Amino acid sequence: MDKMLAVVFENESAAYKGAEALAELNLEGSIFIYAEAVVTKNANGTVSTKRADGEFPLRTMGGTALGSVIGLMAGPIGAGIGAAAGALAGVIGDVYTSRIDADFLAEVSAALTPGKCAIVANISEEWVTPVDTRMEALGAVVFRTPTVIAEDDHWSREAAALRLEIDQLKAEHAKAHAERKLKLQAQIDRLNERRARKLAEREAHSQRSKEELEAKVAALEAKVTKEKGDVKAAFQARIKGLQKLYQQHSKH
Repeated sequence: MDKMLAVVFENESAAYKGAEALAELNLEGSIFIYAEAVVTKNANGTVSTKRADGEFPLRTMGGTALGSVIGLMAGPIGAGIGAAAGALAGVIGDVYTSRIDADFLAEVSAALTPGKCAIVANISEEWVTPVDTRMEALGAVVFRTPTVIAEDDHWSREAAALRLEIDQLKAEHAKAHAERKLKLQAQIDRLNERRARKLAEREAHSQRSKEELEAKVAALEAKVTKEKGDVKAAFQARIKGLQKLYQQHSKH
């Protein structure tokens, strides 16, 4: 199962030891790391990335799960949203875009106090014990949540609600006097623009999800050619699982 993993350490030295342990688990096939970053919480509450790597470049994840999670771990300021009006709406939108559970983000953000470091990784993992055992030995706290693929319902529901409101305004427009018609038409035009943006966001999100799945499959296929025995079989099973997800997503 694909998951977002966050492991919080007391300091940077411990975090790099944790990264080495995860790399060993990845090598032996206990987990597969798609993308990974070591981050630290600064005194002002922002989050800085100390290192980023993985089986495919972090930029492949830009704007999706891992990149969004790193920004959201610091809250509105760290995410570049600021404290101005509309900040809360921006945070909620980023949570939808990242496809990561908001409770997970809140728990990680609370644990990652200034001065502490964390490993944030997008991984494939079937059993939690290998990671938990290694991380607990380093005094770290482990958080994880499944990543959701093909979650387009948020935008679809908003677009449908806007369509209903537009239809109601059009019905009112048909019965209104000339002066009122102009005001109603202005409202209809604004809602049509909002609906078009929602539909475009849904399409862009869907395309990012497909690209992400394709990159994950390619990374696993490259890995499989170097493995043998049970490790190879485990990665082949993960490839089949991702291909099934890709097929399901392609139907949306």
